[in-house]
Amino acid sequence: MDAGARRGPARRPGLGLARLNVLVVNAGSTSLKLHLVEGDDSRPVDSFAVECEAVGHRVVHGGSRFREPVVIDDAVTAAIQELTPLAPLHNAPALRALDDARRALPDVPHVAVFDTAFHATMPEEATHYAVPGQWHEWGVRRYGFHGLSVEWAASQVRVPRLVVCHLGGGSSVTAVLDGRSVETTMGFSPLEGVPMTTRSGSVDPGALLYLLRERGLSVDELDQALEHESGLAGLSGTSGDVRELDDDSLALAVYVHRVVAAVAASAAALGGLDAITFTGGIGEHSALVRDRVCERLAFLGGFDVHVVRAREELVIARWVRTVL
Repeated sequence: MDAGARRGPARRPGLGLARLNVLVVNAGSTSLKLHLVEGDDSRPVDSFAVECEAVGHRVVHGGSRFREPVVIDDAVTAAIQELTPLAPLHNAPALRALDDARRALPDVPHVAVFDTAFHATMPEEATHYAVPGQWHEWGVRRYGFHGLSVEWAASQVRVPRLVVCHLGGGSSVTAVLDGRSVETTMGFSPLEGVPMTTRSGSVDPGALLYLLRERGLSVDELDQALEHESGLAGLSGTSGDVRELDDDSLALAVYVHRVVAAVAASAAALGGLDAITFTGGIGEHSALVRDRVCERLAFLGGFDVHVVRAREELVIARWVRTVL
């Protein structure tokens, strides 16, 4: 049995579901995006004051408990609140938007759809850190993120061995085997993995201990630096926007180097590679990054390259319709 077949069927809702009009709420750390999804079409809207039959909320971290979408009630809201320390930049604004939406639209069902759920199919060897058992009981394990984006990309590029590079403000690389996630670069939090716009990606934990013990950084200062002052911004001294980087910059070289390494590792997890899909702001719009990544991966042999526009709102709406 292959790794991708270990935990039930692939999580992919069909296209012929009941066509409820769904307002999709996607709250980020600095923005709130609202889309009204009618059938398989969507359009951005400016407020909660729309006619809809249900509301779907993107929630980044569902922990081990939430592996499927769930109708929101007070108990679900409390459980999401308990998970906020694991992804404070993401779950906290989602909860604020959830509260606002439930007040504005009290007479329609609200459904939480979790970014982590798509990665519930990862085998145990991909989810476990080599840490004391007590830590596992405390929930220290690899969850994976960007699941809704990866799920959409995988629905558009249907090959057995697919690597999805979601490259944007947050960046991750995911191995998808027959429609199921089997490995991904983000882990316990959205900090792990490849460098991002302002987030560090993976850093030797020994370096972090050194900064705390020997350089006197506080936990809050360390958190601020890793989340907001690192990544492409930290390497370049700019905002971290790829468009501001020189083509021969160290920041771009490091970024490409880490993405290439992650794709190669994903190909190993898949036992080969049929296609790479790029999505997200950088993945969709930076031909330079795509070209450099693919050039470095030529040793893997022939594979197709696709660019897929991120459409998380459609995935969320389809999942909302499956639980109502």
